[in-house]
Amino acid sequence: MGKILSYIKAHLPAKRRLIQLYAFLLYNAHLKGFIKGDIFTGITKAACVPGLNCYSCPAAVGACPLGALQNALASSQHRAPYYAIGILLLYGLMLGRTVCGFLCPFGLLQDLLYKIPTFKIKKGRATYILSKFKYLLLVFLVVLLPLYSALKSVPLPAFCKYICPAGTLEGAVGLLVHPANSDKLSMLSYLFSAKFLILILVLAVCVFTFRAFCRFLCPLGAIYSLFNRFCIVGVKVDSQKCVDCGKCVGKCKMDVRNVGDFECIQCGECMSVCPTGAISIKAGQITLSGAQTLPPRKRKKNILPILAVIVLLVSLVLFNLPEEAASVSGPVPQTVVPDENTLPFGKEIGMLAPAFTAPLYSGGGEVSLSDLRGKTVIVNFWATWCGPCVKELPHFEEISKKHENDVYVLALHSNLVTEDVQAYLDKTTYTFPFGLDKTGEIIQSFGGSTMLPQTVVINKNGVIIYNAVGSVTYESLETLILQSNQM
Repeated sequence: MGKILSYIKAHLPAKRRLIQLYAFLLYNAHLKGFIKGDIFTGITKAACVPGLNCYSCPAAVGACPLGALQNALASSQHRAPYYAIGILLLYGLMLGRTVCGFLCPFGLLQDLLYKIPTFKIKKGRATYILSKFKYLLLVFLVVLLPLYSALKSVPLPAFCKYICPAGTLEGAVGLLVHPANSDKLSMLSYLFSAKFLILILVLAVCVFTFRAFCRFLCPLGAIYSLFNRFCIVGVKVDSQKCVDCGKCVGKCKMDVRNVGDFECIQCGECMSVCPTGAISIKAGQITLSGAQTLPPRKRKKNILPILAVIVLLVSLVLFNLPEEAASVSGPVPQTVVPDENTLPFGKEIGMLAPAFTAPLYSGGGEVSLSDLRGKTVIVNFWATWCGPCVKELPHFEEISKKHENDVYVLALHSNLVTEDVQAYLDKTTYTFPFGLDKTGEIIQSFGGSTMLPQTVVINKNGVIIYNAVGSVTYESLETLILQSNQM
């Protein structure tokens, strides 16, 4: 028994690894998203977490600060990016690249991949030069291209769209592996194939090179590195104790020249080799780890770990509470007997459609579902950045013109910060109405989220006869209209 306990104690994860795992679970507390195959759309999604964690991950309960920054810059022609820049300044001033070392889920993945036993590429002049490449990506893909796209009114969060392996792994792959989303595979383009290849290459390189993405490609790390020398929480060196032996730099696997410089991820690994105990992790004047850590008697009174565990457990419970089972797909029933006195309102086929009112583009005004009783209503949830959405818009235009007297077609766009929908519509010749889902409440009321396109068909009596995510054809819309007329 003693040997077993000794083995367990010797192989317990380090404190930093536990903090990394904690951050991963806290960022991704909506675990049932993997069961449902959908993403969380609650109020916390408006807030940014410190680390690189994709908004579209099924379990994510917060937004990615890098994605938020690109979206904000891409819409800067219409609104100032105060929040995105402010939150990055806050995290930078508080933590710097401590976020990379302790609070980034993709950093945790890279650390684990590097543990795979293979030959390792050591740092040197070549890796030091490559470490500057992430600053170029920051300038061109995160700042300049989104700003340029803002002038053109064509939103382009370039790094997220073309490169980000975290987004590909957590968002795209995380959703596509679920059987409920198998029909989305046919919607993938060459861009996904290219990004998936980038993901595989990055993960493969991380097996042989310590934190390859973090060192060479991550613009978020580049932003936080600018705050490294004066952030509140991080690795600090006592100059009076330091003897300039260089063991700290030799121990570090990052491309550092000095402890705490731009490339330092504040992990504190260098503390173990410092002969004079000059290195410690501090929060202001408080020593968190190192030679000057609080004595054991006082550490026992530290309730922060207990509070942290409580916060995590409460989050896991709250974000995974059971909810009413709902389906936004399925075959169209041949007969639906509408009875407003007995049918419930809801998002499933056979239920009365939930009421909504939406403002319209091109001329203003608004439309309410209650005013359309007596007509078949087709509601299409779309976005300018969604390729399949844009591709099927001509079908709705043709249906609207052919059935203008008895069918009302409405395309609703969510209020994403990157979008100038009116500028897009000004370049088209569509005549059917386009509206705005200001808060996302309309698509949520129909059981949807950011999985687009989604089409809902409501018969003349206000009953849902079709509700599904995925592309539709002109022929399928005609069939649905015919079935609506027969009810």
